[in-house]
Amino acid sequence: MTEPTPSADSSRNVSRRAVLGSLFALLAIPGCGYVVGAPYSPEIRTVHIPTFSSTSFRRGWEQELTEYVQKEVQNRTPFRLAKEPFADTRLTGRIVDTKKSVLGENQYDDPRQLQVSLAVEVTWQDLRSKQILAQGMIPLNAETINVVNQAEFAPEVGQSLATAKSSLFKKLSADIVDMMEEPW
Repeated sequence: MTEPTPSADSSRNVSRRAVLGSLFALLAIPGCGYVVGAPYSPEIRTVHIPTFSSTSFRRGWEQELTEYVQKEVQNRTPFRLAKEPFADTRLTGRIVDTKKSVLGENQYDDPRQLQVSLAVEVTWQDLRSKQILAQGMIPLNAETINVVNQAEFAPEVGQSLATAKSSLFKKLSADIVDMMEEPW
């Protein structure tokens, strides 16, 4: 029987340390707040998203924003859209403010760059328990979340209110779906 050489012992120690270090790192990950799987509640399967309402003078924006939010929910979450009697939750929204501001003008006082902003109040409610699901994140009151976003556009380079609105709705719908994630 031959005795192991010192170099064989040291290489075994190195590989043992590497294995133990890797195991320790894997065990430490859950303590750092990482989650395996989707960041959405597994108890919720369906959501009803009725057409948002609006107190703004810009008509039609509420239907278009609702469509963007519905598409974002379908693309990013495991939730299915459902009619209210069959849904676990309901996501409602109301456009409370729209603004279009001039950011820059040319020498003839024509607008060169504009900004459109939109404020939306959003409520996500569990229809089974009547509980507001995003209550911990709500800055206004116990039933709404205020989501504000903006987009800029420059008419002189071919951009329009329509392109800015599309960009704005994409950002807002992403913010609203982010709100639906489970808190850490």
